[in-house]
Amino acid sequence: MNLNIAVLAGDGIGPEVTQQAIKTLKAVGEVYNHTFTFTEAPVGAIAIDETGDPLPEKTLKLCLDTDAVLFGAIGDPKYDNDPSAKVRPEQGLLKLRKSLGLFTNIRPIKAYPTLIDKSPLKEDRINGTDLTIYRELTGGIYFGEKKLNEEGSVASDLCEYSDYEIERIAHLAFKAARSRRKKLTLVDKANVLETSRLWRKVVTNIGKSYPDVELDFLFVDNAAMQMILNPSQFDVILTENMFGDIISDEGSVIGGSIGLLASASVGDENAMFEPIHGSFPQAKGKDIANPIASILSAAMLLEHFKLYEEAKAINKAVEKALELKIVTSDLNPDSKHTTTKVGDFIADYIANAEEIINYNQENIDYGQSTII
Repeated sequence: MNLNIAVLAGDGIGPEVTQQAIKTLKAVGEVYNHTFTFTEAPVGAIAIDETGDPLPEKTLKLCLDTDAVLFGAIGDPKYDNDPSAKVRPEQGLLKLRKSLGLFTNIRPIKAYPTLIDKSPLKEDRINGTDLTIYRELTGGIYFGEKKLNEEGSVASDLCEYSDYEIERIAHLAFKAARSRRKKLTLVDKANVLETSRLWRKVVTNIGKSYPDVELDFLFVDNAAMQMILNPSQFDVILTENMFGDIISDEGSVIGGSIGLLASASVGDENAMFEPIHGSFPQAKGKDIANPIASILSAAMLLEHFKLYEEAKAINKAVEKALELKIVTSDLNPDSKHTTTKVGDFIADYIANAEEIINYNQENIDYGQSTII
């Protein structure tokens, strides 16, 4: 397979972690005889600095003309600390999602057995957790009409959804549940919000077409509590834009590090893959950021194109890195492994897994090449 991939590394640690994902995809290409072509373009704060626009037209055109987008991270303290800024890096990401028609965000959340002790939650709470959140991405309060009176003392944000917007993501979520453990939970606030009542009505009707999938409902406040009390009860969670933003970030604590969580944003014609963490500007250029979320996003890219064996190879390599503690300091404070070394190991393992006889533990401890 030949794939043209737009690389929008963005700000902060984005370029560092994205480079490891590219390294991993190149290893997959060599082993499985695929050709991946990568073309870089600016987005976010770096794009504002260069062009005044967080999503330059040239960048958007590249994304529209390629098979998929590999995204890094956006954000910069100079914008975070200036609430009056008219142009912000995040505007580029929202516009990109809208322009590409990326209406579904998919976020897997998994508790890896080797990292159970890294989670702030107790082992008996999170053991066995393996869920996926389907978050609607282009509607709701984030994109609704926004008003501020002349005095700046009264503001409003409109939350609006159509049955069509709900139907298209609901079908994707039901199909995912059908291929997993056959349970779907709709998270809403139907006791208060009219939009949530529409979500519940539409999803209930669609559920009749998937009789093999168990459908249940949780109000978002209860769902937030259940994510802490018993996350392993969930299989597929379906929810609207803002609720999904909150619930998925809450879920990031389950695995012990936000640096482990990948995501895919998909539409009818386009797809983008990115880690859910931010730009972490404090770590920029230090080669200490966890690249695993970006690498697992590359695995989701392969799954999107039905390259399941190739995606499995990445996941297996990541699990081996976790098993051998070839991780960055967010997962092991005593680790000597850098962002680059973790990426090197995962790429090497993909390329040489069947030839490995053993590992040189001394080299592992010092963060050197491990495969012999």
